[in-house]
Amino acid sequence: MPLTCTIVLLWLTLIPFTISASPELPDMGAPSDTVFSPEEEKRLGEAFYRQLHQQVHISQDPEIQDYISSLGGRLIAHSDVANRSFHFFVVMDPQINAFAGPAGYIGVNSGLILATQSEGELASVLAHEIAHVAQQHLKRAFAAAKQLALPLAAATLAAILLGAQSPELGQAAFIALQAGSIQHQINFTRSHEQEADHVGIQILSASDFDPRSMPTFFERLQQSTRFLGQDVPEFLRTHPVTSARIADSRARAETFPYRQYPDSLAYLLTKAKLQVLTATDLTELRKSFNNQRQQGIEFQQAAASYGLALALKAQNQLEASRQMLTVLLDRFPDQPQFIHAMAQVELVQGQTQQALSRYQQALQRFPAAQVLKLEYAEALLETRHFQSARQLLEPFVATQAPRQPIVFKLLSRAYAGLGKAAESHRYLAEYYYASGDLEQAIFQAALARKLATGDRILEAIAKQRLKVFRAEDKARKQR
Repeated sequence: MPLTCTIVLLWLTLIPFTISASPELPDMGAPSDTVFSPEEEKRLGEAFYRQLHQQVHISQDPEIQDYISSLGGRLIAHSDVANRSFHFFVVMDPQINAFAGPAGYIGVNSGLILATQSEGELASVLAHEIAHVAQQHLKRAFAAAKQLALPLAAATLAAILLGAQSPELGQAAFIALQAGSIQHQINFTRSHEQEADHVGIQILSASDFDPRSMPTFFERLQQSTRFLGQDVPEFLRTHPVTSARIADSRARAETFPYRQYPDSLAYLLTKAKLQVLTATDLTELRKSFNNQRQQGIEFQQAAASYGLALALKAQNQLEASRQMLTVLLDRFPDQPQFIHAMAQVELVQGQTQQALSRYQQALQRFPAAQVLKLEYAEALLETRHFQSARQLLEPFVATQAPRQPIVFKLLSRAYAGLGKAAESHRYLAEYYYASGDLEQAIFQAALARKLATGDRILEAIAKQRLKVFRAEDKARKQR
């Protein structure tokens, strides 16, 4: 019986003809890039990512984003698609799910990260999704995407992916989903899913992760959700796990030599931060972190102390949080997460200069640390150092890919603080565009153009961006 998989669902639902129900799909004979150019795929991926911001809460936390990007990059470097561009991101959603879209956009829910018990388990999920891309399991759907206007194709992909979770899909997505030529579901062959497991396990081993993590994680998910009926996690709906599949992946993993694979401190700190950000009862979470501080190895104890410090700060127990972070910084003086957390406590306590000096000293030691730069820029804005923040943020506009909404929002704040309203609205327009809100992007760009009278360069930029936004909005509304 065929299995379904999210990334195939994303692409193949656009195909306007009925696909055979045979176990194997017919070979169309050409790699994906012969029917869909890299630039076309890139544009669709960017539009898809923008649309996702309208439907789900994509984390803008620089540390969380940096970790998932680093983990994904490590896996990509040991795959057959190391020369391709990928983008990994975290969706702040408690459901256990992960998915891949066009142009290598791979998302993982915070709920899935928190469900893992080792870094290898999280890596196994990403490796499985990467394997589908590496094996070109998506190539049959590339031509179909060309049959829809870019914004409509992106909205449809997002709607299909999130339809069960987000009933308010927006007009364009609704129209696309109702179109009679679009299929709402398609089966994915067992052989392709098995192939993704096999290739994923190879990627894990080559990336220095435990290949056994994949069957271990899938087996635990299967056992923990056995009696949930229709309430099984989205990940298991789109990636059904059978006993035979688990056995096959375990047999494959056992061919690799056994050894211990310790979790990185970055993984443990990311999990701790996500626990605090998603907690419904911080007092109970503090008790849990307190117990964990007495257990495990040094990194595990440090992560528990870090989580406790964040929870204390969230409950405004600043001095207790500060004391916890002081101990951590004594043991790990160069750990960026501890530096940032301490600086944030100092800012709230009114120790502005000490906090800013802490960021400056860290950047002197690590001048290429993009996460610290972004966090320092936000601290500068909070303390009304607008010009310094602007200088720190502007290089991100030229280098970041894909465009992260948070950077444009911070730049807008910087220019507003400097009294440059036209520039502020220009970047606010980019913020809304990156967030998938075309209506607000058009409004802000029009305002920027109006306020830029006398500045020919800025007026031309605002005019051009307004033209782009309006054209995309028009295409989005077309049936």
